[in-house]
Amino acid sequence: MGIGFRELLIVLLIALVLFGAKKLRNVGSDLGAAVRGFKKAVNDGDDEQTKQINDLTGKDADFAERTEAGKSETKTSA
Repeated sequence: MGIGFRELLIVLLIALVLFGAKKLRNVGSDLGAAVRGFKKAVNDGDDEQTKQINDLTGKDADFAERTEAGKSETKTSA
């Protein structure tokens, strides 16, 4: 018992009547942008955050990577 084509069409027609074509188009566009942004955030994850933090603080990204690599090497060699 899922939503069939008829039920989906009825819901879309009601939304069209309530909001109007222009507003519905804007809502659809905003929803699509939100989904794309969410997918991008999930895929980029920590790499994007690290880059933004380094850009804001003025730290060198290579230095941060070398520091992280040094920490992991120190942990494994001890």
